[in-house]
Amino acid sequence: MSTPTKKLRLGPLPRQEVTKLTFACPVSLKADLDRYAALHAQTYGEAVDALTLIPHMLEAFMAGDRGFRRTTI
Repeated sequence: MSTPTKKLRLGPLPRQEVTKLTFACPVSLKADLDRYAALHAQTYGEAVDALTLIPHMLEAFMAGDRGFRRTTI
């Protein structure tokens, strides 16, 4: 993968307070997450694993979900 990479939708990761959450996913999704983590590390120059990326991906997904954003809880 020596070709130049465009910026990813998920940018550099901010530091945050965290809580532990465990979930199961298909093997194919885990493989995709690992590939994304490798590409993210290559793009931004900081090693990151899939477990670190998942919360940021979910946060970005929820922020972009108009139906969710319109609800008032």
